[in-house]
Amino acid sequence: MPLLNRYSVVADVLTEHNELIPVLNRFGIRLGVGDKTILELCGEHALNPDFILTVLNVYLDESYFPEASLLLFDAESIADYFQHTVESYIHELIPNIGKHLNAFIAISGSKNEELGRLNNFFLKFKKKMTKHLQNQTLFDNDFPYELLHDLKNILIRRLSKEFNQNLIYAVIFSIHSFEKDIAAHNRLREKVLRPKLDELDSTGIRRLRHVLLGEHSQPRGGRHHQQLTNREEEILLLIVKGHLNKEIAEKLHISHNTVLTHRKNIISKTGIKTVSGLTFYAIRKGLISM
Repeated sequence: MPLLNRYSVVADVLTEHNELIPVLNRFGIRLGVGDKTILELCGEHALNPDFILTVLNVYLDESYFPEASLLLFDAESIADYFQHTVESYIHELIPNIGKHLNAFIAISGSKNEELGRLNNFFLKFKKKMTKHLQNQTLFDNDFPYELLHDLKNILIRRLSKEFNQNLIYAVIFSIHSFEKDIAAHNRLREKVLRPKLDELDSTGIRRLRHVLLGEHSQPRGGRHHQQLTNREEEILLLIVKGHLNKEIAEKLHISHNTVLTHRKNIISKTGIKTVSGLTFYAIRKGLISM
């Protein structure tokens, strides 16, 4: 398939490749993109278009190797994206499987012994997968595919035939979507992250690891952890909902410069610069729910 470029219209891309919607969400790009190109959206969200294109093309094309574009972005930006991807697995994709499974069990009979065993297996899967994801530092390990395979295998091979097939399919499809995302994630690690890490010396590796561990620890009280004011929380919620600075200013009846000042304060207090990172911060602080 032809590679995406800076002038690819994002709506057209997402219409053909729905699986890229959560990928763009990790960069803070949400649905409602109009007829804007990748370059235009990157400009609005202060994103590196070369990095966005690399991620999207590696995701879509297993044979694509971004040798030239690797020079155009740094290891920290890549690792930051990887960290937000892992957080989205923990807070979004795994819970999504659970929601479909819970709906299937509730409709099929929550007291059924067979379904009870299936639910217990999922809870064990969730615990193991979450633990594995949380123990990632520089994302240098393969994801445990066998856990996903076993969960899907039980649904396909072991469930009684009388259960609603459409509901079972919904659970299987959510697992399959997770598998595809993990496969792309592993390709990105091999083709993008690992070559950048190879460029770093031991000091650079330690610094990058320190940055990642530091950001992980911020919600539990790192040096950036300061209380946001009510106005800053109000602006934070508008940011994670996808509002631009101009829209925030109009909505709150304040100047554009005042919005910029509040955004700088939010970044300073949280230590987080990306919209996706601020979204997870807001979720962890209980300001918004999943």
